[in-house]
Amino acid sequence: MNRDELKKAAAEKAVEQVESGMVVGLGTGSTAAFVIARVGELVAQGTKIIAIPTSERTAQMSRELGIQLGSLAEYPRIDLAIDGADEVERSTLNLIKGLGGALLREKIVAAASKRFVVVVDSEKLVDHLGHHTGVPVEVAQFGWQATAAAIEDIGGRPQLRLREDHAFVTDGGNYILDCRFDVIKDSAELERKLNMTVGVVDNGLFVGRTSQVIVASDTGITVLENDRNPRG
Repeated sequence: MNRDELKKAAAEKAVEQVESGMVVGLGTGSTAAFVIARVGELVAQGTKIIAIPTSERTAQMSRELGIQLGSLAEYPRIDLAIDGADEVERSTLNLIKGLGGALLREKIVAAASKRFVVVVDSEKLVDHLGHHTGVPVEVAQFGWQATAAAIEDIGGRPQLRLREDHAFVTDGGNYILDCRFDVIKDSAELERKLNMTVGVVDNGLFVGRTSQVIVASDTGITVLENDRNPRG
């Protein structure tokens, strides 16, 4: 199976948890697109849900599939959120997210969810976060250079994310700094330091939020449960 087939298999396994009457958070990115497509099929078959999208892209795809959308103002508690991840730490199920540019809304939805289920292919599993990718950090546009300098002071190597030679702008109107660190041994402490940095809106470290990770590999589907997450 190629990577897209693996993502699709993991996404469809996760969507088995969707039931009529649920409020469901829908993530952003290539794996989440398979989740949305499968949810759209369920809706077409009569399953009734309210979806909370984590980006304008997800909202548009959901509308095209006939999925009813809501907001956190209307539904502040979400039954189940399903999303992808850029890295998953095997021992803790902590995550790096945000390469798709929607980390702030994704984290808000994850925090509001009773269960947060992550779908990945096996290549996303790592022993320590930061092995393959940096940490996306969403920052205010004003003074982003000063924010970048402050991140350097805590050991990061930030680079402004660009799109077609212009700074990438999130749905919230912010910039993203992609920050490489040495091996991240304490994700919670790094998350704390980043969020204490003036100018940082939020960061792509998802610590202690994952209920379950569904991993697809050539040998099949593996489900990793986080027994330490009280919401799981």
